[in-house]
Amino acid sequence: MEPVTLTTERLVLHAPGASDVDAIAEACQDPEIPRWTTVPSPYSRTDAEDFVRLIGEWWADGSQTVWAAYRDGELVASIGLHHITDAVGGGDAELGFWVTASARGNGYIVEAARAVIDFGFGELGLARIVWRAVVGNVPSARAARALGFRYEGLARQALTSRRGRDDGWSAGLLATDDRTPMAWRVLD
Repeated sequence: MEPVTLTTERLVLHAPGASDVDAIAEACQDPEIPRWTTVPSPYSRTDAEDFVRLIGEWWADGSQTVWAAYRDGELVASIGLHHITDAVGGGDAELGFWVTASARGNGYIVEAARAVIDFGFGELGLARIVWRAVVGNVPSARAARALGFRYEGLARQALTSRRGRDDGWSAGLLATDDRTPMAWRVLD
């Protein structure tokens, strides 16, 4: 699959290339990003180069679609649909993202995610998108809830990264859901 550029009211999302490496490497110095994601820590320029290379491979084989989100030329987030599967009745994917420290609290991830979700359900024909996060990642959970994801539960020691295993929250969104935010017992 060829990479697709998405635009929203304030953002341009594109598959990152060589010109994005330094901005990605700089963003991932923020300790909050590896704290809640699978991003390595410490994070080097080589890690960013490898990430960009892998994204190209993922787009090419259709297994993952990852974008760098920019506002007025500044990197504000990375977001993607991961582990895309094809199945009878529509495929599945996992929504994943991180936000730069200076961009947090501005609603960028919800704005970007709406475009990515529309792409997943529309262009990819997905039936379901899942969101997962390490227990305690309240900002990520609030974003998922705002997007209409339905909280589905706690999975003990289900998330793995270089730091080991973490308990995880999970939520799902179906192509047929109306995306109206609902109460989540872990947030309310």
